[in-house]
This record gives sequence, C-alpha cells and structure tokens, in this order.
Amino acid sequence: MDIIGLIILIATIYWCWRLFHHKHYRGKQWWRHSWPAVILLLVSLNMIGSNSSSSPTVKTKTVTTTHLVTADNDSKLAKLQSANSESASSLKADAKSLAEQQSSTEKLKKQNQTDGATKTTATTEISNGSNPSNTALANQKYTTQQTITINNNQPAFSSDELKTDKGAWQTYGNLDQLNRVTTANALLSQSLMPKSERTALNVQPTGWHNKRIASGWLYNRSHLIGYQLTGQNNNIKNLVTGTRTLNDPEMTTYENQVADYLKASPKHYVRYQVNPVFKGNELLARGVQMRAQSIGNNDVSFNVYIFNIQPGMTLNYQDGTSTVSN
Repeated sequence: MDIIGLIILIATIYWCWRLFHHKHYRGKQWWRHSWPAVILLLVSLNMIGSNSSSSPTVKTKTVTTTHLVTADNDSKLAKLQSANSESASSLKADAKSLAEQQSSTEKLKKQNQTDGATKTTATTEISNGSNPSNTALANQKYTTQQTITINNNQPAFSSDELKTDKGAWQTYGNLDQLNRVTTANALLSQSLMPKSERTALNVQPTGWHNKRIASGWLYNRSHLIGYQLTGQNNNIKNLVTGTRTLNDPEMTTYENQVADYLKASPKHYVRYQVNPVFKGNELLARGVQMRAQSIGNNDVSFNVYIFNIQPGMTLNYQDGTSTVSN
C-alpha cells in the first residue's frame, strides 16, 4: 500500500468522523456537506488500488534438479555397471586360474604315481648295488623321508626273473626260526587279482603289540603283496606288523600303481618282490623293500625302501612295544 494514499485515507476518515459529531451539523443533513470527504475517500482508494495493481509481479521460477539428479544417477549407474563388469571378469579369471591350478595338481599327482616318486627321495647311503643285504638296509637311519629309493629307483631284475613263459605265479618264503616272515615274490597279472572283498584279518605277526594312539591304531597287519594284487589274505607268510603309515599311504601308493597297470589289460605282467627287513633278532621289522618291473616296458618300475616308523611314537623293535615320543 502507498504511504500517501494511506495518509489521505486516514485524514478523510477522521474528517468524516468530526463532521458527524460536530454540534453545528448534528441532527442536520450532514451528508450534504460531506461530499468533499467522499471525493477524497474515492481518490485515496483509487490511489491505493493503482499502487497495488502497478506493483511488479515477481514470478518465482522453480528450478527443478530432476534432470541433474537423473544425470548424476546415470553416471553412478554407469560406474557401478563398469565396476560389476570388472568384478565379474576378475571372478571369471580367478575361477579359470583355480581350475588350471587344480588341473596342474591332478596332472602332477598322476605323474608322481607313474614315476613311483610319491614321498620318495634319492639316497646314496645304500652302496650294495640294486639288491643290498638285509643288514645294509636295517642299518639305514630314518631322518625325514619314510620312503627312500635304492639304485636310483631301478629294480634291476635279471632277464631270467622277468620271463613269462610259465604265466602268472606267486611264492612266499617260509617263516624263519623266530617265526618272522621272509621275502615274497610274484609275477603278477590280472588273472591273480581277487574277485571278492577280503575278510577280516586274524593273524598276529611277530612284534604285534597294537594299541590306540592319537591318530588311530598304531599297527596294521600289513600284506607283503597287497590283497588287491593276489587275493592272499590270512596267509601268515604274507603278513608283517607294520605301522599305519608304512601300510597306508606308503606301501599302498606303490600297490595302487601296480594294480592300475594290471587292470588296464589282461596281457600286462609285473615282476614283483617285497622283502621285510629285520635287524638281528628283533621281532618288529625295521622296514620293507619293494621292487617292481612291468614286462616289456617301464610303465611300472621302482625300487624303494620304506621305514617302519610312526610319527609321534618311539618303537621298541625288539618286541614291538611302543611309547609316545617326547
């Protein structure tokens, strides 16, 4: 509202009020004398209306940020999609790398089995050729490897020992004067392999003082020639007291290699020998020597000595008793 119009309006209203209440005009037709006030009132109202209508209209422009937010969201979405794409690519690459590593591991395991190199290490301690005496083997000292190779892992059977003219066969040496097992020999083929599951063992070889330890049973009745190769089970001439680790995985590793080769063809033969090694008059074997040679090729070929030890246990080889190691 304009201030001049407001002043005129107030003055006009006051004038009319005084005129109405003035004693000179009271009771008379006072309105006939108030026409100037009416004119001023109309003028003031007109001025006030003009000022009001002439006031500039301020238009507020609402600036919307929708397009800005949308653009920002689109940018973030693009970055997120890019990050997700990179993450997916990285995961695919990691999965491919893992698959390649697993494939390489499996190939290495198969190669180790083929080479007969599982848990073996070359040794120069045995100097008595390809077939050292029991005394030489019994004097070997266990360090960290339970299985060591003999004669660079070459079995070195003679040509006569590799003949197949009589077909597959197996022989087991007689027990010695202390009832200990002696050497077992065989020319193995698929024809000797058992067709049924083996029954429970009940033979007690010399040195059999079995007991429970932290990892399970200390001893196994270990077959010189594994049951899966010949089907010989409760044969007292084919069983020796062996620690759990000597029996499995050490001996089993080589037995499986031979079994896999024989199963591949009925024409396959493997010359095989297992020799238990005792020291002096001890009743518990110090270890076993295993030799094998496939006929006509080197698909199976090894010459190893396996120590009869059990990690965490001290064995008394004199009678087979044991104590927990310090």
